[in-house]
Amino acid sequence: MGGKLSHVNVAVAGLGMGATHLNAYARHPACTIAAICDVNTKRLAARAAEYKLDQSRCFTSTDALFRAARDLRLDAVSVTLPNTLHAPVTIHALRSGLHVLCEKPMAMNAAEAKRMIAEARKARRTLGINFSSRFNPQSRTLKDVAASGKLGDIYYAHTRWRRERGIPGLGGWFGTKKLSGGGPVIDLGVHRADLAMWLMGSPQPVTVSAITSNAIGSRLAKEQGKTFDVEDFGAAFIRFDNGAALTLETSWVGYIGKQEDMVTQILGTRGGIVQYNLREGYEFEARVYSEEGGSLTDTLIRHRFASTWSSYHDFINALLEGRPTLAPAEDGLKVQQVLDAIYRSAELGKEVQIK
Repeated sequence: MGGKLSHVNVAVAGLGMGATHLNAYARHPACTIAAICDVNTKRLAARAAEYKLDQSRCFTSTDALFRAARDLRLDAVSVTLPNTLHAPVTIHALRSGLHVLCEKPMAMNAAEAKRMIAEARKARRTLGINFSSRFNPQSRTLKDVAASGKLGDIYYAHTRWRRERGIPGLGGWFGTKKLSGGGPVIDLGVHRADLAMWLMGSPQPVTVSAITSNAIGSRLAKEQGKTFDVEDFGAAFIRFDNGAALTLETSWVGYIGKQEDMVTQILGTRGGIVQYNLREGYEFEARVYSEEGGSLTDTLIRHRFASTWSSYHDFINALLEGRPTLAPAEDGLKVQQVLDAIYRSAELGKEVQIK
């Protein structure tokens, strides 16, 4: 882990999604944004002006950023680049002595994820994955309920994130497999799978049976003359080593009658929990179902955690406190193994073992 820090100087590599990281870091009292990096010079200049950074702290390549890490007294970096760059840039950062918060998905495949974990351990640095769904206000409460044993033995879960029309940047890197690794399975499903598995107690996945489709996305891309060689829909049945199972459903496009549809439900022998989005947007509500005194109960979760429970603030706090993040790389590897198996099962048309 490298010991506790009294203050964290952080850099952000990739200023698209990285804008969210910057905004959060700027609000943490024990964190300073020390450098930014992006190949888009206009975006780089705009963020530099916004956060009052001079040219010596602005970089167009991660190689240059990491060479300057010591002079800039950098402690950590957020890696928010296209998926294909997550593993190589994270490994370079770790070898440069930096702690890393890597965007999801952790990598393009489980083999890369394993190398990232090995490098973090060798460097004695923290590697966290930005599984932001864990930090939803209700998610933290649901985790406490599940961990308390109130649900009994968890035997099944269902999770989904479906969109009616929501291919991100059609024609860009999201829809190009060599850059993204896949479509909504690796983009949206990664969040849902992580949340469900985390609430289930992070069991080890053992087999996956899955299907994918890209009929609608391919048609829309062809009509617009855009590149699109990933799936637009995926569904999977995942078995775990403790006998429990999870179904996952995710899509960027589909005739579902909702702009955004997000649900995660966990079933146990003594209770159940569910989280769902409201009004087809990004506000959530959660409920706990149980039995008390012979009567079935339905409890609406209203508790909200302080803003410091964001994934970004947790990363900084973990470095200050000398502890692992609440979304460690080891959990990222389990999710990556599931994603790999989904694509492999869909390609082969049969159930596959987790490798």
